[in-house]
Amino acid sequence: MGTDPIYRNFMQGKWGLSPFICGAASVAAFAPLGVYPLLLVTLTWLAYAWSESTPRRCFAAGFWFGVGFFGAGVSWIYVSMHDIGGMPAPVAGVATALFCGFLALFPAAAGWLQARIPASAPVRVCLLIPASWVLFEWWRSWVLTGFPWLSLGYAAVGWPLQGYAPVGGVFILSFLTAALAGMLYLAAARRSAYWIGAILALIAIGQALRYVDWTSTQGAPVSAALLQGNIEQSLKFDPRRYAHTLDTYARLAEGTRARLIVFPETAVPRFLDNVELDYVRRLDAVARRNDGDLLLGVPTRRGADEYFNSVITLGVSPVQAYHKVHLVPFGEFVPPGLGWTLRMVNIPMSDFSSGSADQALLAAAGQTIAPNICYEDAFGDEIARRLPAATLLVNLSNVAWFGDSLAPGQHLQIARLRAIETGRMYLTAANTGITAAIARDGNVVARLPQFSEGRLEVAAQGYSGATPYVRWRDWPIVLASLALLVVFSAIARRRSR
Repeated sequence: MGTDPIYRNFMQGKWGLSPFICGAASVAAFAPLGVYPLLLVTLTWLAYAWSESTPRRCFAAGFWFGVGFFGAGVSWIYVSMHDIGGMPAPVAGVATALFCGFLALFPAAAGWLQARIPASAPVRVCLLIPASWVLFEWWRSWVLTGFPWLSLGYAAVGWPLQGYAPVGGVFILSFLTAALAGMLYLAAARRSAYWIGAILALIAIGQALRYVDWTSTQGAPVSAALLQGNIEQSLKFDPRRYAHTLDTYARLAEGTRARLIVFPETAVPRFLDNVELDYVRRLDAVARRNDGDLLLGVPTRRGADEYFNSVITLGVSPVQAYHKVHLVPFGEFVPPGLGWTLRMVNIPMSDFSSGSADQALLAAAGQTIAPNICYEDAFGDEIARRLPAATLLVNLSNVAWFGDSLAPGQHLQIARLRAIETGRMYLTAANTGITAAIARDGNVVARLPQFSEGRLEVAAQGYSGATPYVRWRDWPIVLASLALLVVFSAIARRRSR
């Protein structure tokens, strides 16, 4: 294959923009477009580029693939910093470019690592490349508090491969997606029916797994109402709009008879101890009238120096609280020594404290609820850690920070995979959208249109039981990927001796 003129032209630099173009095109495989086969095409190209090249060139191809991938896929970072946060355009542009460049180092390192291990083409494209990619994708979900956005596996939601998600989570989908691309490369390069058969078998097994009921219903469905106030981020913390914001959400709540009412993240834009007691009583009365409970997104504080992004319950159940655990760097807390960055952007309440990782679940409306706030649902391992005790997953978000960008659609896709991984129904209430109810198979049962005020009324079914992913979380696929790299490194070293 090294004598192929197309391959040779690529290595000579005549296809210099190809990695960048393929990376940028890959974003169309994710929500909101969701053209998953396109990702297989671009990854097939990457398998081709990485199959016979030096570690240095694989690093370069992976880096420019990553620049295109993250530059197109997380461009909403610029929107949040400049359009919403008010950061000067040049500074926001440079910051976004640096962030995307940093993220691009992960696929670059994956390319470099797999190239360091001598192996046959089938082993490389079907095992080593997927294993290396998954290890660095997993590491990206940890380093500097983690940024697991756009893991390859999310693109598989709604396609046959999603059947593997309850077994191994998003990272097993990433592994299988990369492996499937490797098989496509071999099928095209070798014109072999064997690889076509392997592709069909992998897809057929995934489709069959979609029909497995990993969890079972618990009790009768509970009526739920998810509120979407559609309060613009630029007006959310404006004192002159405070009364209007509170009245909007109270009116939406009073218009439903649902036993479970869910407000978005920081729906009340003021610390709880500063909120008028009459308003809290008003909301409590609504929940009690419905013989149920209400989940309210509101910031809270403890003492003089502890501030939390919180969910509190009101209604017939005892008052309970959940404090957000996984905070967003710069958006919700400032890393030590970088406080000066906040002087360049207008982010109210940007120095929260992290809640305890072992907080109790919320008992509300006859359900045992595992709440999470906005960005937290991007971390599947952390969501699964609170199961199987929880019967229902509920997310409170404020995605208004990202405007009319790719972020809300991508966030909904992430939520869909959390439902599939855990075998639980997933409810998400977002200030400007996307507010939705997601069945345990990842299908969106109902949703509200973005940037509109509304209330989504659904029947929320609780579930019990545990999927394999809930029991073992990310560790099996991560350790298996590491083992593959170690084993084939040892084999290559032994052969060289």
